[in-house]
Amino acid sequence: MAADNNKPQILSTEVVAQSRLFKIESLDLRFSNGVERKYERMKPSGRHAVLVVPVTAEGDLLLVREYAAGTDRYELGFPKGLIDPGESAIEAANRELKEEIGFGANMLTPLKEVVLAPSYFSSKMTLFLAQGLYPEQLEGDEPEPLELVRWPVNQGEELINHLDFAEARSITALFLALKQLAD
Repeated sequence: MAADNNKPQILSTEVVAQSRLFKIESLDLRFSNGVERKYERMKPSGRHAVLVVPVTAEGDLLLVREYAAGTDRYELGFPKGLIDPGESAIEAANRELKEEIGFGANMLTPLKEVVLAPSYFSSKMTLFLAQGLYPEQLEGDEPEPLELVRWPVNQGEELINHLDFAEARSITALFLALKQLAD
């Protein structure tokens, strides 16, 4: 395994494309063996995100069905969102629960910090298990109401086969949450 002090040297960076939400950056790199390559990545924003697996006292997972522009369909997944400036990951997790499903959590257990496609993205997402839920609604930024879906925890592994449950981060969070609940 290469140590960080052997990682490639960034010779130059340049923003090569930009939209309202994204900037694509071109990197000229020199590897420790002298080989030079050009890579592209999403320019790091510095903002990270959270995803929360809420579990009710009755033993249900709470999921949301919402439109995903990337797949152009409605996807089933867990509440998630960006961490606001000045907000901790735990505070963001509780806020997202309140905005997306109308519940807060008395107990938020960090499961793992994950990165999606690290060759192209640097954003990190902290996955949480939420328990001790209580009703509390905050206004969110979704353009339409989200559909709340209850799924029995004891049928959690069957959720993997559900056609609409395909997001890798939600699947990862589900497996980690089921493991945590079994311990």
